[in-house]
Amino acid sequence: MNLKPNFSEFEFECGTDEAGRGCLAGPVTGAAVILPKKFNNTILNDSKLLSEKSRNLLKPTIESEAKTFAFHHIWPNEIDRINILNASILAMHKSLEQLNPIPQFIIVDGNRFKPFNKIPFETIVKGDSKYLSIAAASILAKTYRDAYMLKIHDEYPMYNWKQNKGYPTKEHREAIRKYGVTQYHRMSFRLLPEQLKLEL
Repeated sequence: MNLKPNFSEFEFECGTDEAGRGCLAGPVTGAAVILPKKFNNTILNDSKLLSEKSRNLLKPTIESEAKTFAFHHIWPNEIDRINILNASILAMHKSLEQLNPIPQFIIVDGNRFKPFNKIPFETIVKGDSKYLSIAAASILAKTYRDAYMLKIHDEYPMYNWKQNKGYPTKEHREAIRKYGVTQYHRMSFRLLPEQLKLEL
């Protein structure tokens, strides 16, 4: 299935997405990408539908062909302070801030966003499987976040973040039960099933 190149008529239409929203550990990572109007790629799709190998192959293609791109991590202490929805939107805003040229229109994966610098935007449910620039942003967010989780895996190998990337797998939860939490865990999340949610 070929994704659509553009939602609007603007030359500098930007796609934005985040990765790691449902994780128990690590940052939530936003990315933003402006692709050329005539950009096409038959493999590019929602990062969740691609293998890790495909994502890593697409990453340099996206980066070399994009007019501009950026990513940004929001760390667990900030996620705990402002909540995961606000942190996800902030990660996308911080990515958008870095772009040059400045976007004329923004398309966002999902149904929640906050206005950014008075630039018109549209939220699109499952946008990462509909539009090339959102799919590209989803791949950059995912690959940059995965690379970070791989790095901190070496510090705490018992949680196996190189495999689960901080998501709430049974193995990850068992490790939290056995070894406790680290500075990379999100304390506002239900880290163990029977744990009450902390009121922060």
